[in-house]
Amino acid sequence: MIYLTTSSSVTEDQLNGFFVGWPNPPSLEVHLNLLKKSSRVVLAVDDESAQVVGFITAISDGVLSAYIPFLEVLPPFQGQGIGQQLVKKMLELLSDMYMIDLMCDKELQGYYEKLGMHRSHGMILRNYAKQSGV
Repeated sequence: MIYLTTSSSVTEDQLNGFFVGWPNPPSLEVHLNLLKKSSRVVLAVDDESAQVVGFITAISDGVLSAYIPFLEVLPPFQGQGIGQQLVKKMLELLSDMYMIDLMCDKELQGYYEKLGMHRSHGMILRNYAKQSGV
């Protein structure tokens, strides 16, 4: 597995299979755009197929705060520690930030606690009509 901290060489053809279970998943074009426009990105690329098999993104003000909106690993690659590596590498990239926030479903809180994060409370607003990014 190769871990990259840039999406500059990634193409849409390398991004198949993400957003499993989303009723309106982003297109490959939108997915690539969100990777390129994120403040930070870490990609897990299969060294044999050159396919992206996992990714994590962060958006940041570049001063004090960052938010991690996405962590995804393709289903055939889950359970191999790829997600943990993506989170660890992202937290290293953001280590100079005062606050790093992430929202997740309750059943995932234990996963992130094992990686050094702490439970908190938050608020969200979702516009599901825009879930596909268009």
